[in-house]
Amino acid sequence: MKKLVVLAVLAALAAGCGSTKHKTSSTTTGSSAFKVGLSTDTGGLNDRGFNHLAYVGLQRAGRELGVQTRVVQASSAAEYVPNLSSLARQGYNLVIGVGFTEIQALETVAKQFPHTHFAIVDVSNADEGSLPNVEGLLFKEQEAGYLAGYAAGLAAKARGGHAVSSVGGEKQPPVDRYIAGFQAGAKAADPGIATPNAYSQDFNAQQKCKEVALNQIQAGSVVVFQVAGGCGLGALDAAREQGVWGIGVDADQGYLGSYVLTSALKRVDTAVYQSIKDAVASHFKGGQDAVYSLAQNGVGIGKFSPKAPAGIAAKVENVRKQIVAGKIKNIPTTVSK
Repeated sequence: MKKLVVLAVLAALAAGCGSTKHKTSSTTTGSSAFKVGLSTDTGGLNDRGFNHLAYVGLQRAGRELGVQTRVVQASSAAEYVPNLSSLARQGYNLVIGVGFTEIQALETVAKQFPHTHFAIVDVSNADEGSLPNVEGLLFKEQEAGYLAGYAAGLAAKARGGHAVSSVGGEKQPPVDRYIAGFQAGAKAADPGIATPNAYSQDFNAQQKCKEVALNQIQAGSVVVFQVAGGCGLGALDAAREQGVWGIGVDADQGYLGSYVLTSALKRVDTAVYQSIKDAVASHFKGGQDAVYSLAQNGVGIGKFSPKAPAGIAAKVENVRKQIVAGKIKNIPTTVSK
């Protein structure tokens, strides 16, 4: 027995040492026969937004549905295909990709493993080649962006400002839906306001977003909306340094400080959890999309800063109700520049 124990310990140590050779990292929980794997984009679980929310949804599924879960993080886009393939090869019943940057990788792997179910956040099934084993998880970001923009327009007007700006990571459909809605909402609150926008071409390097935001602030922006994941935290830091308002994205980022006016919310956690719940119940929506809007509480607006102009929360709430009721429609989804 003593020899067996020693051998088991040595084997465990060897396995632990071996794992340090890989750039990717993973976590595993649960013991159910139904297995769900999550492949993050390069932002990782500590992006304080997008990937983190997907992980929250996965954890909830592990707790409430008893499924076995695993997370694989990528340090570069080149690892997307190997990570997704590894999960499929290991027999995971549902494999979830997080974000638009995994669009090609997931399509490639889904074709190779036609009997595995896949879901991908921010990408439509049509963009995945209309594959029957892929579900798209989409959001009406333009609705959340509109609310954030309306709040920004009111806040700018309150301090006599004439411009509110946005910093996108890359020009991708989900990013632009946020920004297009933001610009429309700001102009609804103040028709004469300017709404400059620029892209950092990065979702991770905070300094790049900070530089973009600083330029916008120098040019007169008094509210900066970040739509760039972890990189966007740099844009919010620029707002803090320069004494202007910042607006967070995806998760409620008000914890960063009272300079964060509010946040445009995208409930990725809800979408991921619901996709898993459907799959467990044999109702996987392969070959189609699940679309989350304000009416479904799939997107929304975060808490307002305690220093926000008086009455702003109530005015934005009134606009939210109008969107849900269909009184405000045709919110733009594309950005021209």
